[in-house]
Amino acid sequence: MKIQPVIESLIQMNQTWILRDIEIQLMNKFRIRRFSTLYYFILLCSCSLSVSGAEPDQNELLKQQIDQAWQVTWTRFYRPKTHLFYDYLSSYEPGKELGHLPTEAEVKRQFPNPCGYSTGMEDGMILGGAMLSTIVDMYDVTGNEKLKTDIDNVFQGIKLCATVHGVPGFIARAVCVEDGKSVYINSSRDQYTHCVHGLWRYYHSPLCNEETKQEIRAILSAVADRMIANVTAETNYDFLRADGKRCPLGICRMWNVRPHEAARLPMIYAAAWDVTGEEKYRKQYRHYLTPAIRQTQSMKPDEHHAAYVYVQMQCSFELLHQLEQDPELKADLHGLMKQTAEKALSKISHARKALYDLDLTVLGPDWREAEKWITQGEYRNPQWGAYRRVWHAIREAGELSLVPLMVTDLSITDSQKQDLEKIILRMDYEQTSSCGIIYHLAAYWKARKRGLF
Repeated sequence: MKIQPVIESLIQMNQTWILRDIEIQLMNKFRIRRFSTLYYFILLCSCSLSVSGAEPDQNELLKQQIDQAWQVTWTRFYRPKTHLFYDYLSSYEPGKELGHLPTEAEVKRQFPNPCGYSTGMEDGMILGGAMLSTIVDMYDVTGNEKLKTDIDNVFQGIKLCATVHGVPGFIARAVCVEDGKSVYINSSRDQYTHCVHGLWRYYHSPLCNEETKQEIRAILSAVADRMIANVTAETNYDFLRADGKRCPLGICRMWNVRPHEAARLPMIYAAAWDVTGEEKYRKQYRHYLTPAIRQTQSMKPDEHHAAYVYVQMQCSFELLHQLEQDPELKADLHGLMKQTAEKALSKISHARKALYDLDLTVLGPDWREAEKWITQGEYRNPQWGAYRRVWHAIREAGELSLVPLMVTDLSITDSQKQDLEKIILRMDYEQTSSCGIIYHLAAYWKARKRGLF
C-alpha cells in the first residue's frame, strides 16, 4: 500500500488537521478498520519535511471537492431518461449504481408501498427542487452559460413528475427509469415544498427563458388549483393522492398541521400568484399567511426537528419574505428565518462530528432483501438498517449548513465557515452513496454567493 502519498495529500489539504482526521481518511481510503496511532504518526513525520513548506490554497481544495461532487451527482445519481436524481447508490460500478430501483411492474402494483419509501424513488422532487436552486446560485456566482443546459435538464424531470400521470396539480415523487412513466401514487407536502421553491427561483433567474416561464406558470397554477379544490375541511385539508384518495399517513395534509409545516400552503399560493398575477391565488395567499405565521411563532424554543425540517421551513419563509409587502408581516417572516437559521447553526457541529464516526463509503442496500419491514396498512416499508444513519449523516450535514446561509443579513462566524469547510474536505465524493451530496453542493454555492469562499 502506498500510504505516504496519501498522507502527503492530506497534509497539503489542511496542515492543522488532527491525527484522528487523518486516521479516518486513511481508514476510508484503504478499507481497513484501524491504524496504529504510532505507526501512522511515524509515517506522518517521515514525509513532513517534503511538504512542510507547502502553502495550500484552501479555496482551491474546496472547489476541487465540489467539482468532484458535481460530477458524481450527474454521472451516478441522475438518469437522462427521466431527467431525475435518485436517492442512493447500491453499487459504484458504472451503469449499476441504481440497479436497485423499482421495475415497471413493481411500480405499477405500488410495491413495496404507494410512496416508494426506501426504494430510491422517494425524494426525486426534493432533490430536483434543491438542484434548481443550487444551479441558480452557481450561475449567479460564475455566469457560466453552460448551466442553462443543466438546469433545463433538471426542469424536464420536474415537468415529467408534474405531467406524466395525467393528474393535474399532482407532483409525483419520481418516475420509474425502466419505462419512463410509472409513478407511485402518494406524494407529500415535503416534495411539493422543494419543487415549488425551486421552480420559483428558476423562474426569476436569468437562466429561464420565456417558453420555460410559461411552462412553470402552468405547473404552479395546476398545483395551486389542486390545493384550492382539495385542501378543505371535508378532506381534512389533504391534497389527495393521484388516485383521488386521502393519504392515510397525513403527509399530504396542508393545513391544521404542525407549526413547522404551517407556511407550506400560503407559500404555494404566493408562488402561483407571483408568476401568474391571478387574483384567486393572491386571495388564498392572504387568507392563510397571517395564521400560518402565528402558528409557526408558537413553536417551543426547545423544540427540535430533523435537519430537513429546517430546510423546508426556510424555503417557505424565503419565498414568502421576498414577496410580502406588509412591513409587519415581512418583519415576522424575517424573524422566523433567523430563528430557523440559529436552530440549524446550533446543530452543525454535531452533524459534522457525526461524519467522523461512520464509514461514509458504504453502499445502500437492495431494499428487496431487507431483513426488517414495517407495515402500516398498505404501506409496507423495507428498512435500511445501519445504512440509514450514514445516508442521513451526509445529507443532514449539508442541509444544516445551507439553512443559515439562506438568511442574507445573518453574519457567519469563522467557526461556522470552518464547519462547512471541514464537512466538504471530510468527504470522498467518489465513494459516497447518499444523495445528500446535493446539499453539500447547495451549501457551498450559497456560501460562494455570500462571499465566504
